[in-house]
Amino acid sequence: MEMSSDNIRGFALALSSSFFIGSSFIVKKIGLKKAGMYGVSAGSGGFSYLYEPLWWLGMITMIVGEIANFAAYAFAPAILVTPLGALSIIVSAVLAHFVLDEKLHIFGVLGCVLCVVGSTSIVLHAPKEKNIESVKEVWYLATEPGFIVYSCVVVILVLVLIIRFAPRYGQTHMIIYVGICSLMGSLTVMGVKALAIALKLTFSGMNQFVFAQTWFFTVVVVICCILQLNYLNKALDSFNTAVISPVYYVMFTSLTIFASMIMFKDWASQNASQIVTELCGFVTILSGTFLLHKTKDMGETIDPEPTILSETELSNETEFSNH
Repeated sequence: MEMSSDNIRGFALALSSSFFIGSSFIVKKIGLKKAGMYGVSAGSGGFSYLYEPLWWLGMITMIVGEIANFAAYAFAPAILVTPLGALSIIVSAVLAHFVLDEKLHIFGVLGCVLCVVGSTSIVLHAPKEKNIESVKEVWYLATEPGFIVYSCVVVILVLVLIIRFAPRYGQTHMIIYVGICSLMGSLTVMGVKALAIALKLTFSGMNQFVFAQTWFFTVVVVICCILQLNYLNKALDSFNTAVISPVYYVMFTSLTIFASMIMFKDWASQNASQIVTELCGFVTILSGTFLLHKTKDMGETIDPEPTILSETELSNETEFSNH
């Protein structure tokens, strides 16, 4: 079946978004490295990267990518746009290999593939979103017990990670920084959805910014984005980019789908085969993440030095050759 003109536009925007976002990881990492040479690195709690032009170039590139991604949802359905976010992993991994000389072991490549396949499987079989027509509808869904419990659990986990684990294990365990970004990201997306609905209705003539709920969602998005940005910088400065990108994508996508299912109660429309497919997708993601963690340093290992034979082994070799 032929794609509609709107779907083609959405597809093109989603592709360009993946390229910009994937490239931004590399540009920002180069900026972080340069900033670390003359100041306190982001991984050590410094903010010298704010004075580095390359970091800002990477930041602008990421913003352009996010805007393109947001615009893609205006033209194409989420089932088409969301899986294409996985392409940013491929872009960042390839660029990291050639630009940053961050080698990725063959099992790491397999881990990336598993992560992409698992995430795509979940997204493709995720339930359709409800047709929300006002910010007050979103507020009603966000204040129901299920999502309030989820939000409280996320906030508590993030506070525990930031206060207790990040100072001790942040620079040695990638999952700490990425976990903070992903957990906050799931709340960010819920806030962004509310703001997108508000903007859409406002442009259609129904001003949603007269409601306090709209501004509450705006504050939530700003706070969550600042936290995500800070800890994403720490992760990029401390670990291999080719490993961070897929793990961040996997955790962020999985938690976002989970948050959306709780908030919008879309699981009621799921049949058994869809639920099983999603569970298989999660298992695939976990397998890929395990491979990435276990092989993240293999690509950087150097060839072993030539073996030096002992005098006894040399004499034995000489006798064997004479025979």
